[in-house]
Order: sequence, then C-alpha cells, then structure tokens
Amino acid sequence: MVQDRKSTVVITGASSGVGLYTAKALAQRGWYVVMACRDIAKAQLAAQSVGIPHQGSYTIMHIDLGSMDSVRQFVNNFRASGNSLDALVCNAAIYMPLLKEPLRSPEGFELSVATNHLGHFLLCNLMLEDLKKSSSSEPRLVILGTVTHNPDELGGKIPPRPDLGDLQGFAEGFKEPISMIDGKKFEPVKAYKDSKVCNVLTMRELHQRYHESTGIVFNSLYPGCVAETPLFRNHYPLFQKIFPLFQKYITGGYVSQELAGERVAAVVADPEYNQSGAYWSWGNRQKEDGKSFVQKVSPQARDDDKGDRMWQLSAKLVGLA
Repeated sequence: MVQDRKSTVVITGASSGVGLYTAKALAQRGWYVVMACRDIAKAQLAAQSVGIPHQGSYTIMHIDLGSMDSVRQFVNNFRASGNSLDALVCNAAIYMPLLKEPLRSPEGFELSVATNHLGHFLLCNLMLEDLKKSSSSEPRLVILGTVTHNPDELGGKIPPRPDLGDLQGFAEGFKEPISMIDGKKFEPVKAYKDSKVCNVLTMRELHQRYHESTGIVFNSLYPGCVAETPLFRNHYPLFQKIFPLFQKYITGGYVSQELAGERVAAVVADPEYNQSGAYWSWGNRQKEDGKSFVQKVSPQARDDDKGDRMWQLSAKLVGLA
C-alpha cells in the first residue's frame, strides 16, 4: 500500500513487546508504520489487540533477521511498495539463555549474533539509501540498546559480562566449532550481550561515517527495564514470574512495555532527540520526572578501533564488502 501523506517508519520485531508498543505510539502520533516481523499472522493479531487502527496506519511485511537473504528480500519488497522511509527502528532481538549448544543461521552464524547484530547491520546499510531520500529534515535510525551491554552500570555487572575479545568469531566467519564473537566457549547469555555491544558500536560507526554527509540522525536508547517483555519467553518460568516483581519492588527499575514504546517513539519523532551519535537512557531507577539523558556507553562500545574492525568484518560476512 502506497501512502504519501504520513511519515513512514520501519520497526523490526513489532509483533510483540517494545516493538509492538512503539508501533502503537507512532501510529497514534500520525506515522505510517511498517511492522517488519517473522510471523505475519501473529503481528496482525497483536496490532488488533493493542488497538492500532488498520486503515491507513500500518502494514505488515515479512523479515527474518537471522537470514541475510530474508533481509535483502524485505528491502526489495519495501522498495516495491513505493513508500518513502523517514525512520528505521532496529528493535528485534532474540535471547535464549537456556541453550546448551548454539543454534545456527542459514549462513552458519550463531543465531543471536545473526539476528540481533548481523541482520540489523545489513538492514541499516541497505536502508541508508532509502533514508537519504526522505523528505524529512532529519530522518532517524534508532537501534535499541540494553543496560546489560555496559559493566560500568549496575544492571550490567551481572556475569557473564560481554567481551568481544579480538573479534575472532567475526574474523573466522563463525565456522564450526566457533560460535562466539570472541572465539571462546558458547555461552548463550554472553552471546546476547555481545550482540548488543555490537548494536551500539554499529550506531556509533553509522554516526561517524554518515551523519555529516547525509543529515541522518543515528542514535540508541535504553528505555528502562522492561521486565515483562516476551524477550524473556525462553527463560525459566520462575524467572519470568519473579523478575518483574524484583524490578518493581526492589530495584525500582521496572518499566511497562507501553511506557518503553512511548520512549522509543519519542526518540524517533521528537525534536529534542535530534542529537546524532547519542545513547539515550532514563536510568536504572525510574524517577518521577521521567527525564532522559545521554548515557556514556560501555568501554567496548566506545572503542573506535574495535568499532571500525567490527564494521569491516561484519560487512564482509553479510556480503557488503
């Protein structure tokens, strides 16, 4: 469906959790939302369940970020729709903490790094061309972060801590038996955290490489601890029960999916979030004033040499080099 009156945003992983509520918040602000999801039927039901009006508000398009072919096909399908692109939100992520052995993508990459990082890396690079053509004065590309990427913050101190090492996994193409970015033994929780470090590095590299020449605003955010997100659906049932209570009553970090979606929508749409290269946060403890601030990212995520090497190796792996 072609529409030319509204600003258009693509949101990955918009069939549940923060992505779904971001889609709702932006649709309410008058944006046209392309919900980029693996399961179209699930996304349709989800959109209806939260009350996104179907007429002229959204469309659903298939993408599997774990497959580089699927990412390329999505971009082709989006361009064939005739819509312009004013913002891209890289939200989708998988987290499989109980795995004993790594799952692999069609290309042979460990699945969480393929889905969370490499698929988004390819999508960002391909859709830069679409964002450059936006009629918006400041098109935006937003990548979701997490406090767990940063051992300097309280929420990031819980082991295993992320460590990209010397990027051996990237350098060797994740060929068996290598599954981790640092080339070491498979740890599913660390694989997720490592992929999120790469998300922040990608945002910073995009900013350094393209902001000045394109005017596109690149940023990341941590919207707070969304303890009831479907991201935890592969965790122990007891964890799923206790974790939200812990965040509500002990740490004070709890944020609802709806509020997190509003925060992502603000970073996409509001004038005060036009600072490119910024990592926005609302802190580990939710304050009454609800004010955001620019948070310093982890030492690894601000390592420009590591970011440059990660970029070169990722580009080669996804076929962009």
